[in-house]
Amino acid sequence: MSKDSDAFLLVSELFSSIQGESTFAGCPCFFIRLSGCNLDCRFCDTHHAQNSSTGKRQSVPELVKAAKEAALPLVEITGGEPLLQNATPELCSALIAAKFTVLVETNGSIPAGNLPDETIRIFDFKTPSSGESEKMCLDNFRTLRSHDQVKFVLASRGDYEQAIETIRRFKIDKQTPNVLFSPVWGELEPELLAEWILKDKVSARLQIQLHKIIWGPLAQGV
Repeated sequence: MSKDSDAFLLVSELFSSIQGESTFAGCPCFFIRLSGCNLDCRFCDTHHAQNSSTGKRQSVPELVKAAKEAALPLVEITGGEPLLQNATPELCSALIAAKFTVLVETNGSIPAGNLPDETIRIFDFKTPSSGESEKMCLDNFRTLRSHDQVKFVLASRGDYEQAIETIRRFKIDKQTPNVLFSPVWGELEPELLAEWILKDKVSARLQIQLHKIIWGPLAQGV
């Protein structure tokens, strides 16, 4: 997939909602969902944002204006895969300059070192059940900052064990305290994952997708 120009981004949707994931779960948040993704995860819940051809071209100033009109201090840039678009770092810088706290959720397959230091990068590490685990950019784990976050979406015991091995291999929990284990909705019971975490004394936070609890698993724009 080709990248967009420096001046514009391809946007799937803009909306305000309650942040359903990360350590910011429960906080009001303005979402900028970009179009286009280079992966096709088995349990993807944002298929409507996968194709870049469905995106609306919007400039960085237009998106900053939309964030200001939403009047929420927290902004997340997500997708799709936001790092496919050249203007994403510029958008982050503009939002940070406008005094927003900026989260960027990336699928972990693309180097993320070109984002401003103030950006909170959320790496969605792909486990075997996703079908895309071989495409991860492991160098991202060597450049983690303490405010970055690493999320493992787990559908099975095998996913869980690989997540633990990855944490140990790259000493992820020594670089950031923000390690999250998220069970795939309808496939891995949160209670079972909680039992594993407690038994193995894993340095991770159990995360359940709050927006799906509030609005249901099929709702979009939330």
